[in-house]
Amino acid sequence: MAKNVDSWLFFIGGESLVLPIISAKITQKPAILLFAGSDLKSLESGNGGIIAIFRLFSEINRILADKLIVYSSLLISEWNLEKYRHKILIAHEHFLDFTTFTITTPLPDRPPLLGYIGRLTEEKGARNFALALLLLLGNREDLRVLIGGDGELREAISASLREGGVAARVDLPGWVSRDDLPRYLNQLRLLVLPSYTEGLPNIMLEAMACGTPVLATAVGAVPDVIVDGITGFIMENNSPECIAENVIRALDSPDLDLIAKSGKQFVEENFSFESTVARWEEVLRVM
Repeated sequence: MAKNVDSWLFFIGGESLVLPIISAKITQKPAILLFAGSDLKSLESGNGGIIAIFRLFSEINRILADKLIVYSSLLISEWNLEKYRHKILIAHEHFLDFTTFTITTPLPDRPPLLGYIGRLTEEKGARNFALALLLLLGNREDLRVLIGGDGELREAISASLREGGVAARVDLPGWVSRDDLPRYLNQLRLLVLPSYTEGLPNIMLEAMACGTPVLATAVGAVPDVIVDGITGFIMENNSPECIAENVIRALDSPDLDLIAKSGKQFVEENFSFESTVARWEEVLRVM
């Protein structure tokens, strides 16, 4: 099989796959490590011994790989890849079906519904988002909230909302299927991504394609897509107070509809199937 392979591409979880990358090197074909996210960043709050072992495996793989591919040049420093800059290429595998992710309900016709859709985990900032709601909903009687997703924090978030007396105004439908996702996104006036770490979040691109403005922390490749006040909104950090302040800033922006349209135009121009394939053709030509 190896003789029919031009190069080996290791994708999600590739940071820790030492034996497969060694096997790829034995075949004398290029081994490419694609960073869809930083596993080390995701594990930072975990067991120290596990992190140390994982860091060792990750370092071995970075040394062995012929090329490293990241979504954005911003991630080189964020993921501590500076010493490998000489073999880093920039590309992403994201593209959208714009017949599926499109506007079915114009933004001005949507109710004041705030949303979070994703894993309910610490690294995604889900707990902080729930705490921000305790600050927000007391001041905005018109506002309702959708928290779509599942994860380790689901019960804690639900309990927090009950204790704060706002559970009746927050819908937790559980995991949102891909088929239902465009419908949910077309109900939102604003999607919030309060993550501690990201690569290039699909939900951000999908929301923007549906004409839904996005408020996000400036992590990963997010700043390559969202320019504050132009294609979306950026918040300084993901503390509950900062989330609450920026949600109000975004919802009260007189340019909200224009920003949503600019965001939609940006993803249509940069995340089509054709543009993504063209970039990968460039990448593979230099291998």
